[in-house]
Amino acid sequence: MAEPAGRRMEAVRRHLLPPSAPPPPVLSPNPLSSLAVTVVEPSPVIIGGMVLDIHAKPSVPPHPGTTVPGMVKYISGGVARNIAECMSKLGTRPFMISVVGNDMAGDFLLKYWRSAGLCTEGILQVHDVTTPVVSNVFDSSGELIAGVASVGAVENFLIPSWIYRFRLQITNAPLLMLDANLPPESLKAACIMAYESGVPVLFEPVSVVKSRRIEPIAEYITCTSPNEIELVAMANALSPSVKYNFHKMEQCKDKAEAVEYLFEMLSPAMFFLLENGIKLLIVTLGSNGVFICCKEHTNFMKDQRKCKQTPFSTQLLEKLEGSFLSNTPVNLCGERSSRTCVFHLPAISASVISLTGAGDCLVGGVLSGLCGGLDIIRSVAVGVAIAKASVESEANIPDNICAASVADDAKRILLSAKKLWCR
Repeated sequence: MAEPAGRRMEAVRRHLLPPSAPPPPVLSPNPLSSLAVTVVEPSPVIIGGMVLDIHAKPSVPPHPGTTVPGMVKYISGGVARNIAECMSKLGTRPFMISVVGNDMAGDFLLKYWRSAGLCTEGILQVHDVTTPVVSNVFDSSGELIAGVASVGAVENFLIPSWIYRFRLQITNAPLLMLDANLPPESLKAACIMAYESGVPVLFEPVSVVKSRRIEPIAEYITCTSPNEIELVAMANALSPSVKYNFHKMEQCKDKAEAVEYLFEMLSPAMFFLLENGIKLLIVTLGSNGVFICCKEHTNFMKDQRKCKQTPFSTQLLEKLEGSFLSNTPVNLCGERSSRTCVFHLPAISASVISLTGAGDCLVGGVLSGLCGGLDIIRSVAVGVAIAKASVESEANIPDNICAASVADDAKRILLSAKKLWCR
């Protein structure tokens, strides 16, 4: 009996213990492995700040050293967040990558985002971190008097390792928008991911100081949307020797004269940026409209299959058909050309309540138009029309955006658009 029992014990031992073989090599886990088989629906990706805006607007002229009566409001803000919200209200569903703190302001921003039916998967909420906050004081006409920004969370936590988690969303996107609040290493990481996958990248400068962050990533940028002084700052950041300048014109009632002056002042910087790899410039000029500067037949959307028409964009396409000069390459795509073209689209009159968010709405309108199948010129016209709706609203992004109204305003803009230069 002892021998069979011994054989049974030996069999049990062999079954329970591993064979005497060398241990397997230690493998580092791949954070992307769980995403390898995930199917991602192409959506535009927006990376940048989500900010709680505190808006203070006095009802009487402010006085230094004391308080005055007025109105103070909490508003969901941040350049990237505003652009993403604007796009969502135009029927385009963006994927947002951002960071907030686990505090009152962060909860406020996330609650609003969820209430709008938008995805929060890409939004990191960090304990013991202050959510980005910007406090602005305006005059009675809506012009900014002073502001203080606390956006350290974006620079400290919106880092490459978080962005890499969403590689599939970025590489499958019809386009990627980055705001310059991102730290330089994150800007570069996102740009390279998009560039290697043929995804067009729009760089939103945010401010004069942060616009200079374009310097190490200019070769990856498809489009950028500066105002006059951001444009010059970007050109100077990329120029080792020649320095570009911009002097604001004194009050001028003649719009044509003002546009001519602005073109003369800004064209050297615009052309320089195109020579340094930027494919498309959308230069915002406030009440003087917008310059569009690019090589003739530039194609912003490299993969039209990722563009999806929405009910909003369908209405715009129908209403804006044939509303620009027939001899102008409206879609700016086709055979390659070395000629550089500059177009001017005018602003349209508005009953101004607040100017905050207008530039973000312009960019959101442009990107939503491009994702919906509109060409560059018409997309910018839609952006200008949305910006007009923004300045007529207390909120950064208007609550109700009417497709018919936007189409009518965009059509008026296109009918007054001009090709300033092409050679």
